[in-house]
Amino acid sequence: MPKEPRQRNRDHKPKGDTLTRNLVLGMVGLVVVSGVIFTVLDRQSAKKTDFDVAIEKVDASNNGPILNASIEPTDDFGIAFNKGTLPKIDIWEDPQCSFCKDFETEIGDYLDELVRANQAEVTYRMTSFLGNESVQAANAAFCAADEGRFLAYHKAIYTVQGREGSGTYTVPNLLEIGNRLGMTSESFTSCVTENKYADRAKSVYDSMPKYNVKGTPTVFINGTVWQRSGVEFNLDEFRAAVEAAK
Repeated sequence: MPKEPRQRNRDHKPKGDTLTRNLVLGMVGLVVVSGVIFTVLDRQSAKKTDFDVAIEKVDASNNGPILNASIEPTDDFGIAFNKGTLPKIDIWEDPQCSFCKDFETEIGDYLDELVRANQAEVTYRMTSFLGNESVQAANAAFCAADEGRFLAYHKAIYTVQGREGSGTYTVPNLLEIGNRLGMTSESFTSCVTENKYADRAKSVYDSMPKYNVKGTPTVFINGTVWQRSGVEFNLDEFRAAVEAAK
């Protein structure tokens, strides 16, 4: 009989241990699941924030006057300004090309000045060899050209450029860029949404061998490839080459 209470204690102890262990395991599982959820949400939030930060830099304050471009199939759908003016500058680029962004950052404002002052024939050849996002961005650039806003849109594309294939150049994002530049017409919206000029982007891509273009950015000044002296794009060096070609 004296052993009975101790026996009852032994019978109860495993049950208490099991309950405690289950509670601990449940809490650990909850922490792990919560961590996974918050990690996913943090990644999604970071991705959204990255684009939001970039798009905030895009607005219509520097649009300038409407400029109409010449886009002809006989010129392989180059987006040309000031046809017939010398020097003649041809720029081959892919919207997802990071080096093209570097070129635009350093040289873009100078090219805009040449176009707006009618001091050179400047042709942008929007190729798309880096995938579907490049096609969509090039298509949107053609749509912006229809609105007379190619230069502003072209600059904005590189302002928001993300990593290759990162999902930056989706239709909603490309429309948002246009909207921030004042392009809210039904014609622009449908042009971007329906990928109206995807065939033009393909034609530009297909014409690269014809011009012996093997990568981007490639720039011709009066038909001769501009060769920079170093890795970086130097505005003074490029300006000197253009001035020498006049």
